[in-house]
Formats: sequence, C-alpha cells, structure tokens
Amino acid sequence: MKIKKANEEYLEKAKSLSEEEVERLQSRMRAKLTRREEDKKLTPIEALAIQLELDDEQLVEWREKRIEINKKNKK
Repeated sequence: MKIKKANEEYLEKAKSLSEEEVERLQSRMRAKLTRREEDKKLTPIEALAIQLELDDEQLVEWREKRIEINKKNKK
C-alpha cells in the first residue's frame, strides 16, 4: 500500500473526532499507517485523516458492489 498525503478535508475531520471515535478509527488503522506514525513519518492526525479517507473509499466500493448484487438478485 502506497501511503498518500493527507487531504485537507480529512485532516479537518480528523481534528474534530472525539476520543472514542479516534480509538475506533485507530483499531481499523492499517499496520503500515501505524508504523509510519510510530516512525514519526506521519503525525497522528495525518494517519487518522488517511484512514478516514481510506474508509470512505472502501464504503463507496462496498455500496457499488451491493447495488450490483441487488440488481443481479432482482433478475
């Protein structure tokens, strides 16, 4: 997985997360992001922002696949 730069929009979202939301997001965080944060290559906020963006991308993909499945089941 290539680590990308954190998008400004997601940085703002990451800064506004509650402590509980941060913990949930960190539990889903990929190992590579966690290592980059530990190696000080990313700030904790940048790592959270990237994870938020990845989660959103996965959600879009999941929704597209779900629509496809629903169309197949209706036939």
